[in-house]
Amino acid sequence: MIAIREGSSLRTRALALLARREHSRAELQRKLAPHTADPQELIDLLDDFTRRGWLSDARFAEALVHDKQAKFGTSRLAHELRERGVEEAVIRDQLAELKDSELERARQVWQSKFGAFPEDAKARAKQMRFLQSRGFSFEVIGKVLRGNS
Repeated sequence: MIAIREGSSLRTRALALLARREHSRAELQRKLAPHTADPQELIDLLDDFTRRGWLSDARFAEALVHDKQAKFGTSRLAHELRERGVEEAVIRDQLAELKDSELERARQVWQSKFGAFPEDAKARAKQMRFLQSRGFSFEVIGKVLRGNS
């Protein structure tokens, strides 16, 4: 892992953060803001990184979705991307192809957690809450718990 020493330049800090993992522009800006007295310097640096292709919200969104798509529904993924400052157009593009696999992903998450259909209303509510917390839609949750395709 690359260590960031106190007194490192803004550019060095930014490169060290990006070397660890992809960051959204807003996320990187938030992390670097305490280390500069001139906000314009930070904006210029981020613009330069974007021009060079070192910083990309689309690439960040793609990496996050790839890492988490097996565990979460599109609603949860969209929420995480919004929290990290990714624009709606990028979110829409990244999640468009996941809509088709949402039911299958929900089934896999449900199967790994529960594996059996609920026997009573209490168990059904628990399973519904779990899938809802993972970001799956009510329509998909209903199909999973009914065993529909």
